[in-house]
Amino acid sequence: MNTSIFFRKAAPLAFLAGLGLTACQPDLENDVKPSSGSVDFSKYIAVGNSLTAGFSDGGLYLSGQQQSYPAILAQQLKTVGGGEFVQPLFNAPNQENGSGYLRLAGFTPTGSPITASVSTNLALRQGAAPGRPLYTKYTDPINNLGVPGIRLSDIETPGYGSMLGNPYFERITPDNQPLQTYLERVTASKPTFFTNWLGNNDVLGFATAGGAASFLTPTADFEDKNSKLINALTADGAKGVVATIPDVTNIPFFTTVGPVFRATLEAAQVPAVVVTTGGFSATPGAPPARKVIPVNTIRNANGSSGNQLFTLTASPYLALFGMPNNGRAWRDVYKQAQPALPAFVTLELFLQLQGIDTVQAFGASAAHPIPSTLVLDDVEQGLVRTATTAFNKAIKDKAAEKGLGVFDANAFFSRVAARGIVTNGVNNTAAFISGNLFSLDGVHPTPRGYAIVANEMIQVINSTYGAKVPTVNANDYRGVDFP
Repeated sequence: MNTSIFFRKAAPLAFLAGLGLTACQPDLENDVKPSSGSVDFSKYIAVGNSLTAGFSDGGLYLSGQQQSYPAILAQQLKTVGGGEFVQPLFNAPNQENGSGYLRLAGFTPTGSPITASVSTNLALRQGAAPGRPLYTKYTDPINNLGVPGIRLSDIETPGYGSMLGNPYFERITPDNQPLQTYLERVTASKPTFFTNWLGNNDVLGFATAGGAASFLTPTADFEDKNSKLINALTADGAKGVVATIPDVTNIPFFTTVGPVFRATLEAAQVPAVVVTTGGFSATPGAPPARKVIPVNTIRNANGSSGNQLFTLTASPYLALFGMPNNGRAWRDVYKQAQPALPAFVTLELFLQLQGIDTVQAFGASAAHPIPSTLVLDDVEQGLVRTATTAFNKAIKDKAAEKGLGVFDANAFFSRVAARGIVTNGVNNTAAFISGNLFSLDGVHPTPRGYAIVANEMIQVINSTYGAKVPTVNANDYRGVDFP
């Protein structure tokens, strides 16, 4: 894959200078004698999703796993009695690239970053099929139970890996227990200390699909599953730290492309764009509704005006605005939706059902609108924020009931989005490419970002349990890897 982000000249470097950042991570000398406080760190278990697994740059691969926040945290916990921390690493011969990932290949003459897929030395095993990979098995006991893609609502689903096809959970599921649930796996882990950062995907999937191809977990279901998970983790008296869900609208996936698109349209004196709303139609004569978005309601560069957000994945399509382009965006939407469509729904029929005329100018008329999958509008953002608030209340309430530490990731990342964070004199921001914190997928952190998360969790551990766990120098970990 070769994609270029829709930037103006020099945009990738625009955030490197003149930043007045006030938020900072304390530069601790770590000269205090380490202490475990009131915690037994001998068996640390990390529960979570892709953020816990070390997912980065759109994939899970060896070096990303080795620099996951649980791995960094476990390294520091060893100074206060922590034991070995085993991860299901992609470290078999010539399989270090795991699922594959994105790399920064360079920049176009106009300053747009070019990404390319790394597709060699993958950890695919025989039987893998397009759209349903099978990764090399890792069934030894592990401490990092991070499963990319898992929602809190999935933790009691039998066969979540073997039958429903999450390849990352299938990979760590014992062959003699194919129907094992994630909750059963967590229950059997018996930690003395844990971190839990589940729940992000219960809003993130809906948001990154523009509210069109996923759903928000009902609050009652979230509360129930969260309670069961924490009860299982604390059943034998384990202590731990739980993390809240960040406001996903602050991440580069949503804040990068729209401002440049707006500036380009304003320069061309284009007053508005047309997008679809909601999901897709499967009924003749009932195409999805259209919505006119005035250009001045698209978020601007500093976030001071506009509330319509375009996804990072919209980048190659927004550059085609006003052109017929043979329906490229809608053809790609069809490819993504095809596995869930009846076999008789061809591309031509799909376009007819959505009321798409690819001869018309893309995004400029109701006949050829921008797919809703590429836009998170103001209404959808409201749903995301309402769900995030409810979910975070459930997380905090359960933590208070059990006396657990809370890493308020929502408050932390909101501060970072507004002011950045300084680590040992180095500015880090939420800017795409240049900000150091977010990887090339615009969602998951870089190793630098994961190190900062580990330090934030260490501060919570120390303040909650009277421990003295040393932090790491986040500057020892890289941001985006430049060619």
